[in-house]
This record gives sequence, structure tokens and C-alpha cells, in this order.
Amino acid sequence: MPAVPAAVLAIVDAQVRKLCARYAKRLPFHGWHHVSFVRSKAVQFAGANGAEVSVVETAALVHDVNYLVRRNSPAAAGGRLRQDMLARAGVAADTARWIEDVVVEAEMANRGPDISLEAQALSDADTLFKALPVTPVMLSHRYLAENGITLRELADKIVGEQQDKHDEGYYFYNTEAAATYSRWAATNLMLWQHIRESLDDDDVTDLLDAVNAHAAAS
Repeated sequence: MPAVPAAVLAIVDAQVRKLCARYAKRLPFHGWHHVSFVRSKAVQFAGANGAEVSVVETAALVHDVNYLVRRNSPAAAGGRLRQDMLARAGVAADTARWIEDVVVEAEMANRGPDISLEAQALSDADTLFKALPVTPVMLSHRYLAENGITLRELADKIVGEQQDKHDEGYYFYNTEAAATYSRWAATNLMLWQHIRESLDDDDVTDLLDAVNAHAAAS
């Protein structure tokens, strides 16, 4: 029997879908579109690396509930809400603690080269979402709005948290994912490095101020 039975996982799924629908305006970046993508990829990576798939899938469903607790917060900030949701769904207490450990361990700011197989699968899925070529074009402005941070703060966060993982060879843990997506990751990181550099140009910041003023007046 899987650590999280299918019937229990279905209850967790329903809870998360309901929260994402109810708070859709608060989650323009971390809404159901993000959760469902990470879930799908995490299950694939878990199946490939021998992780407990049901734990990874459940962790993927609840990994970002911290953004409902506090804007721009770490995964651990959602621990109480996550545990309450899992308990209501009927997840065993020891499995719920396991899921919490996976979520925190997989977070970009926390992870190292030797995390658990379950955390590797979740991390690779979440990291891929960040590295997608479409993410900076279509979704980054949603992250800024959701978390109330500036473009410079986001650039500093991305480069600061991700560059060393890329340079040290564990941006992705799954070898196939690394072979397939590392080019995207390198391009994404270079883009954010250039964004950060551009913000040191006074004419660029004046341009952005003018754009923001025009948007506010519209």
C-alpha cells in the first residue's frame, strides 16, 4: 500500500483545488496552474528515481500553501496549515511529518547536493517551472504582484538562490532532466543576471518608473 492511499490523496487534491479557486486573486503565480505542473512533473521524476510516489505527489500538492499564510514567505511558514490539511484528509501523522520534511528540504533556498529522493523529485519539478523559458516572459510579473517585491529583489533572489546550485552541478538531480533542461536554466540565470545589472543604470530605472506611472494612471 502506498504511504498516502489514493482515496486520501484525492481529498488533499480537492482541498488544494478549493483553496486555489477561492484565493485565485492572491495566487497569480502560485495558483493551480503552478501546483498542477509541479505535481505532474514531480510524479514523473519520482517514478524515475525510485522515490515514494504518493508522498511526492502529496508534497507537490501542498508545497506552496505558505503563500496563503504570508506573502513572500519560506515553505516552513505553511507548516501548520499544511499539517492541518493533511490531518483532515486522513494522512497518517508520521507520513504527514515526512511530507513536511520533503517540502522544506526541496525548497530552493534550503536544498543541497544530498537531499532525499522524494525531495529531489519535488525539487526538480519546482525548479523546472522556474527554468521554463516562458516563466520570465509570462509569469514573473505575477510573482512580483503576489509577493509585493521589486524587480531588483526578485533578480537578487533568483541569482542568489539558484546560481550556486547551477555552478556546483545539482540544479537538477535527475540526469535526464539535467540533460534536457540545463540549457534553459543557464539562459534563465543569465537573463536575471543581466536584469540585475541593468537596474544599476539610472536611465533604465527612470524608464521603469515611467512605465509604472503609466500603468498606475491607466
